Amino acid sequence: MVGHLQFLTSDGQAAVYIELRSVTIGGRSWILVPLPGRPNGSHGWVPAGALSEAHVTTEHMRIDREAFRATLYRGHVAIWSAPVGVGRPSLPTPTGHFYVMEKLISNEPAVYGPYALGTSAYAPTLGEWPGGGIVGIHGTDEPWLIPGRPSHGCIRLRDADVARLWQLIEVGTPIEIV
Repeated sequence: MVGHLQFLTSDGQAAVYIELRSVTIGGRSWILVPLPGRPNGSHGWVPAGALSEAHVTTEHMRIDREAFRATLYRGHVAIWSAPVGVGRPSLPTPTGHFYVMEKLISNEPAVYGPYALGTSAYAPTLGEWPGGGIVGIHGTDEPWLIPGRPSHGCIRLRDADVARLWQLIEVGTPIEIV
């Protein structure tokens, strides 16, 4: 199957891709990238020249849906951790390996908190949701439901926690949801 890279996110920001590995074949370099969209976990090879400069990150985030906890690591050191709300059983938060696509200032802070992170994950059941069902990490107007399963698939944080995370995390940071 042949496809095209997206240059902008659904929110109009520059699209980011992470390099999983690279190969050179016949003098041409190719990069394997995860493809944001359905189905989650899709990958594709793109010519190295199709992407701009690469940046290395030592950060990664782990979101544990059973423990209701998100932790941001720099190297092997946890630098931030907070309780989370995840998707209810009928609208689950997907598991897998994803990454931060964009950092947003919320246009509805009363509902979604002051900040949001767009990820490369897609909700398995909500295609008509904003952005086609993109799983976001954002604040909430219902902080008493955290920790728990209050969402439609997104990762909810208390507003103070998402504000601190937004200051620390970089676009391109890998996310593991278990």
